[in-house]
Amino acid sequence: MHAFRTAVEAGDHGAIEALLAEDVVFTSPVAFKPYTGRAITASILRGVSRVFTDFRYARELAGADGRDHALVFRAKVGDREIDGCDFLHIDEDGKIDELTVMVRPMSAAQALAEAMGAQFERISREAAEAARG
Repeated sequence: MHAFRTAVEAGDHGAIEALLAEDVVFTSPVAFKPYTGRAITASILRGVSRVFTDFRYARELAGADGRDHALVFRAKVGDREIDGCDFLHIDEDGKIDELTVMVRPMSAAQALAEAMGAQFERISREAAEAARG
């Protein structure tokens, strides 16, 4: 099992952040432009944990070289069931340097966009505080 999955399932945000490369690129399922950096990515992931309920990974797939992983998940956003996948790429140092999330169906993606939009002021504040150290 990939360490990211273990940390997410345990709700261990410190361990999640420690697995991220400083220059990680996070591609959100509900934002056009990717986010770059550990502080903003960790803050977004904390926000997601406040929005998702009944979160669980259903499957884990790994590339032959061990640097690419796909973690299939199910969760709820409000009363909407959501299916998704976290695509991870691991750099030479063993850190996650790319994290792309895809979700379906569209109604759940819209609910996720609304819920995350409501979180974004807090997410931005947490990221700025973390970046200052």
